Formats: sequence, C-alpha cells, structure tokens
Amino acid sequence: MKSEQAAFGERLRKGLKQAGLESSPAELVKLLARYGGTPVSAQAASGWLNGKSLPKQKNLRALAKMLSIDVMALQYGEEGGRKLRDPAATEWKVGALDQLAIDTYLALPSSRRQLVRALIDALAEGAGSSK
Repeated sequence: MKSEQAAFGERLRKGLKQAGLESSPAELVKLLARYGGTPVSAQAASGWLNGKSLPKQKNLRALAKMLSIDVMALQYGEEGGRKLRDPAATEWKVGALDQLAIDTYLALPSSRRQLVRALIDALAEGAGSSK
C-alpha cells in the first residue's frame, strides 16, 4: 500500500502536468506565494513532488487553487473530493500561468485594465499583419 505522501506526490505531479506547469521545485516555489501560500525552500517542494512529505494546510490550499482542483481531491484523491473544473467540459482550457495573468488583470484598477486591453489589441493587430 502506498504511503499518503507518495500518493500526494503522484496527484501533485499529475495536477501540474494537467495545468501545463513544470513539475519542478523551483516552479512550485515561484508560484506558491502568488496563489496565497507561504514561502518554502526548493527542498521542501521537492519533498512534496517526490512523495517524501506533505505541505502545511495553507500551502495545500494554494496548490489546489493553482491547479484548479478541490483541496480534498488534492490531499486525498478523487474519492475524497471533487474537481472544480472539468477540462473536457469546456471547449478551451486555460493553463495555470494564463489563469494567474487573468486573475492579476482582474485585480487591476479600471484605468490599468484599459491599458492592458489596448496593448492586447495592438499585439493582436501586429500578429495579424505578420501572417
């Protein structure tokens, strides 16, 4: 029988792959704080990925948010929780980094969001003319 830590490590690696993220300690350390977690060392993140340890609850919640899955599903598996998003149920899928960019955009004041929209429009026009 697999240990709880090993099973968690498998779920974490699978979740990262499905979210289009690198399964690396450095990537986890970088993104963790951006999703509301507390800073950890690359060694601690490596322990999670390799099934040697479990994150504290605050970091578990941040990881679940990063991966767009229920905390219980990440901690205990599908039987213990539910998925928040079903990628097969949508026509398009937003990766974790794109979702972070969207969330950051939505947190901006209206005047800054307007600037971002103008930049996107300019970039889209430039991409259309290069074809």
